[in-house]
Amino acid sequence: MLIGIPKEIKNNEFRVGATPSGVKELVRRGHRVVVERFAGAGSGFADEEYEKAGATMAIGPAEVYGQAEMIIKVKEPVEPEYALCREGQLLFTFFHLAPDKPLTDAMINAGSICIAYETVEKADGQLPLLRPMSEVAGRLSIQEGAKYLERPFGGQGILLGGVPGVPPATVVIVGGGTVGTQAAWMAAGMKADVWMYDKDLDRLNYLSEIMPPNVKTVYSDELSLEHAYEHADLVIGAVLVHGAKAPKLLLRDHLKTMKRGSVIVDVAIDQGGFAETSRPTTHADPVYEVDGVVHYCVANMPGAVARTSTLALTNATIRYALEIADKGERACLGNPELTPGLNIYRGKITYRAIAEGFGYEYVPAREVLG
Repeated sequence: MLIGIPKEIKNNEFRVGATPSGVKELVRRGHRVVVERFAGAGSGFADEEYEKAGATMAIGPAEVYGQAEMIIKVKEPVEPEYALCREGQLLFTFFHLAPDKPLTDAMINAGSICIAYETVEKADGQLPLLRPMSEVAGRLSIQEGAKYLERPFGGQGILLGGVPGVPPATVVIVGGGTVGTQAAWMAAGMKADVWMYDKDLDRLNYLSEIMPPNVKTVYSDELSLEHAYEHADLVIGAVLVHGAKAPKLLLRDHLKTMKRGSVIVDVAIDQGGFAETSRPTTHADPVYEVDGVVHYCVANMPGAVARTSTLALTNATIRYALEIADKGERACLGNPELTPGLNIYRGKITYRAIAEGFGYEYVPAREVLG
């Protein structure tokens, strides 16, 4: 199969769909790979490294999309790329279609075969391709939150860990999954006072056992969250509903009770955001203020640490990419982990939550693959 790796063009997105090592694995398997020039530059991978791995270099995106039977990316196609996607072409990337009707409609109209990293799912419910980026985003959420608590960036002027004689910041993490857990470890390591909220009692019990003493777990309900927001200096939105829009758990009215200069980092923004006042931002313009509360809602957070993120992502995606390259769309039928990854197939929506969210017809993946 001829596989294309274009340069990402989303704002300040420095990751790339595969490392030179990943390309070498594809070539070793007998596939051809075309990489857009400078695609890996933002992650520290030179064109020469891709050529040495066996790739052919292309001048621009039109050449990559025009040749390739399968595209491997990091982020969803953005508007200039819509017209480049074509019927029957396999697209393997993060899509996050649930909150994005224009993108969903564009992929339906293109007739492409869209396999989303974020909905590839193991039998036990784990999301193996979302996990590495969730780990990065969870850790980065504290790093960014700590920065925006600084006074020059609009925050209260609070040091996350405090100093002897001065209390640390209060960090509230809503969601105890991968993002929330990684955020808690980072915040705890910086000596913050950390409170984690989740509805899964088994998960809360597990977190209570593994977390250090400065991390407390609380059952998440409306009243407990209201109380948490009032006392929080930094709130991390770490909720996830597989393939669907994130629930709105922080409302506009909650902002009125929050401290001026407190910070919200909405990691769930890719799925629509957990805060009612959240809207996607970029690394170039990452924050805005509502009712005195700083909102950080960058939709591609891991892109800021591109080399780490690209290496971690390729480690996870390469085995699935090889299987798809070997078998084409039939890989989604033969591998039950890839079956839920198929979101759109030649104009038909094959992921229930996306279809229901937009009121479109849902056609099961196994039915379209026949």
